[in-house]
Amino acid sequence: GEALEVTREVNCVIDFIHGCEDQLQKVKKQKEKRLLYGIPVSIKDHINCKGHISSGGMVKFLGQVKEEDSVIVQVLKSQGAIPFVKTNIPQTMINYDCSNLIFGQTLNPLNHQKSPGGSSGGEGALIAGGGSILGIGSDVAGSIRLPSSFCGLCGLKPTGDRISPSACSDRTFVLAVTGMLGPMARDVDSLALCMKALLCEEMFRLDPTVPPIPFNEEVRLRVIPM
Repeated sequence: GEALEVTREVNCVIDFIHGCEDQLQKVKKQKEKRLLYGIPVSIKDHINCKGHISSGGMVKFLGQVKEEDSVIVQVLKSQGAIPFVKTNIPQTMINYDCSNLIFGQTLNPLNHQKSPGGSSGGEGALIAGGGSILGIGSDVAGSIRLPSSFCGLCGLKPTGDRISPSACSDRTFVLAVTGMLGPMARDVDSLALCMKALLCEEMFRLDPTVPPIPFNEEVRLRVIPM
């Protein structure tokens, strides 16, 4: 409901993930409450979800419905999370705004005259507007960090290859810098919890190219005051 209200204002959600109700019922039946038990998670457009498109903001991908979840979505579900919406991006994702000819312009919920940043702008707008508490964006040259900054949120671009990029539809070009999936939220503790949940046996099993290094409890994320 909250996500629907926010997207009516700022146009940040492009699709509601069907099956999220089934996922919730499945999670409720699990005996063990995993780290992200029952937490709704928003997902950036280009991250594959079964039965949905990953448009990249481009018309050429509109007919390509994905047949399986990406590794990160599978891991989120295994940790009890409920992926529930997909969020808007700029065309090709090489832009610090958040607009494309399919889904239109996403606005900044803090100021509708401003951009939410990009390319994970739909995530930034939805979380800042109160429609999601945890989202998965991606970052090559600031695509998590910029919308987090523009929308007053916390975001993390993990080290290259720390999280599986498998089954994300951004392989139309080769970049010298490793693009990474990463969490966006309202506080640093949420980012740490998400990383702890993602760096699990399920991730390492599903994608053997990811170094099997679990989350280090000794290391605390530190925020440097501005």
